[in-house]
Amino acid sequence: MSQKRLAAIVGVGDVELENGKVPGGLSVLQIQAIAAKRALEDAGLKKDDVDGFFSAGFWGIPGNGLFPTLSVAEYLGIQPKFTDSTQIGGSSFEAHVGHAVAAIQAGLCEVALIVYGSTQRSGVRQGGGGNIQAEYMSQYETPYGLPLPVGSYALAAQRHMYQYGTTSEQLAEIAVATRKWAQLNPAATMREPITIEDVLQSPMISSPLHKLDCCLVTDGAGAIVVVSPERARDCRKRPIWVLGHGEAHSHMTIQSMPDLTITSAVESGKAAFEMAGVTHDDIDVVEVYDSFTITVLLTLESLGFCKPGEGGDFVSNQRTAPGGDFPLNTNGGGLSYAHPGMYGIFLLIEAVRQLRHECGERQVEDAQLALVCGTGGYLASTAVCILGRD
Repeated sequence: MSQKRLAAIVGVGDVELENGKVPGGLSVLQIQAIAAKRALEDAGLKKDDVDGFFSAGFWGIPGNGLFPTLSVAEYLGIQPKFTDSTQIGGSSFEAHVGHAVAAIQAGLCEVALIVYGSTQRSGVRQGGGGNIQAEYMSQYETPYGLPLPVGSYALAAQRHMYQYGTTSEQLAEIAVATRKWAQLNPAATMREPITIEDVLQSPMISSPLHKLDCCLVTDGAGAIVVVSPERARDCRKRPIWVLGHGEAHSHMTIQSMPDLTITSAVESGKAAFEMAGVTHDDIDVVEVYDSFTITVLLTLESLGFCKPGEGGDFVSNQRTAPGGDFPLNTNGGGLSYAHPGMYGIFLLIEAVRQLRHECGERQVEDAQLALVCGTGGYLASTAVCILGRD
């Protein structure tokens, strides 16, 4: 690999779920501590090695979304010299990876720990209270009955169907393919096989999105360790290098989205590809945010894997399923594996495991390069990481 090695992911960790819930009534802080401990052990590092700390979430103390880095770092007994609590929704953790690389290159830290957790399914909260959505965020949507967030994505799906002739059957291809990957993942929440007809016959949530077009609602926690090239040499596992990164956001509320069929992945993807010095054809495995099936379609188009309007044909005939020529969301994704509110960190964890060749039955053969794209808010933010192994 000829790309410059700026920083590497050397540790990942997560927690087990039972029917989408953390076992034993664990708190949101406890499950993040477990994930962090596992990630550091995976890297062969100790808590005291961490000098950069990153987190985001909607559970912080004293209210929703406040002080997540302070809360978790205190709980873990970490006093970092660099911290970042960038909160741009589900893409926050891909953004954190890029920020960690920049901080490492600037000499601000050497060992960065990125952590996220949520108990949204089991309902165990710490310091909750308050309304997550400020009034201004939904003043042009909620009074007219638009359910959020699903209604925003439904608007995008309706527009894509009107503009390009995309069908519900094509969106269902994504849900079915993702479930096939989940069947190969013992940790996935939903593993029962489904068909395109099952998707189309599932209850309509917000037209044209059916229940099986929508992500799960689960608990979950994950952690990632990013280190300097010098520290990577001494870590336990093969380093997975961060070769490219880009991030962008275009709006907050769906009524301000410039084009309902194009996301900011156009910009973030372009930046990541240019930084990594690779092309679309070089990518072996792709992990993209799948809050809804339409999210996947818009992301693939915006990243440039196919032209605008061609996403439906691109995913047809189970192209993204196991055995297809475009491995996508190989752990089962937010649609079938888990979705604890902000899913982006799990995209990174799966990409790292694929590049380490640790994925068993679902392993993509000889995977060398992975693209990860997180999406946050109402199709509002995107952050892209291109990762590679030696």
